[in-house]
Amino acid sequence: MSIGMRRLVRQAYRLIPPTLGAAAWAAATLGAAHAQDYPARAVTIVVPLAAGSGVDLVARNYGEQLSKAFGKPVVVENRPGAATMIGTNSVATAVADGHTLLAATSSAMAINPTLYKKIAYDPNRDFVPINFYLKSPFVLCVHPDLPAKSLAELIKIAKERPVPFSFGSPGAGTAQHLSMEYIKHRFGIAMTHVPYRSNPQYVSDVVAGHLNLSFIQVAAATPLLSLGKVRGLAVSTATRMPGLPDIPTLAEATGDKDIETVSWHMLYAPAATPKPIVDRLHTVTKAITTTPAFRKFLLDRGEAPVDTPPIDDIRAYIKSEQVKWGSLVRRLGLAGSL
Repeated sequence: MSIGMRRLVRQAYRLIPPTLGAAAWAAATLGAAHAQDYPARAVTIVVPLAAGSGVDLVARNYGEQLSKAFGKPVVVENRPGAATMIGTNSVATAVADGHTLLAATSSAMAINPTLYKKIAYDPNRDFVPINFYLKSPFVLCVHPDLPAKSLAELIKIAKERPVPFSFGSPGAGTAQHLSMEYIKHRFGIAMTHVPYRSNPQYVSDVVAGHLNLSFIQVAAATPLLSLGKVRGLAVSTATRMPGLPDIPTLAEATGDKDIETVSWHMLYAPAATPKPIVDRLHTVTKAITTTPAFRKFLLDRGEAPVDTPPIDDIRAYIKSEQVKWGSLVRRLGLAGSL
């Protein structure tokens, strides 16, 4: 804090309004002072998935832009493991000064609380959302050796096979995992889930034929589809993807008109981060994510950019997603199963 700012704070203490608690007013004043000095050092964005994942690649681009805006280094740190919970919890318990942020997905904030018996963090109590910047859709992809040309054909083959199909995901409880569990439950078929530590690992095994099928992010699936490395049977969005117009939606393929299983990415800070710092982060990150260059980066990767709403609206969206995913987890009989 600068000498001038310290002087202002001391003067402020002498002018505390009688109707305002001294502690609360001092905290607000000091928070504003810290916000003027923020960031004082390098900012770390924790990605709770391995390097090379979609979350990681977007966070790194995001970090570059944030570094330019702040004039301070922004470091992306990968802390994978335990279905994103290791990295997520590390930010929940970090110093709440805006220098440690989390790039989180729906898995950490909307799925894990219902899927797991116990998690170390509370997504609503321990975090404040900063920015909601994209939705990430998936394609249900099968290895070309499978003769299925549609989801209906896949279901028929699966029911006739003596050995269950195998599918991968970047971890138990991820949207990719639950999307396939939904297929299993909806059509009464057996499949073996193989969790991986990152997207590139399980995608490579689908291409190599070590896995029979998987839900794969559009960005990774699109070039594989064009090269004939995989075959697409359905997209997880409510409407068909512009770049994949011939692939039906999951709703069309299953007959369940309300089903949509997409992941989303948001930037979070620890809940106790001073509001002036939260507000500054929100303003700066919103400016970054609405630039044509950043939106093009997302669109080129098959992601759906989001024009981030106010923080209170983001909170409301998160709660609605917690209800949606929690309901699906319970309907599938998976609540507290991990």
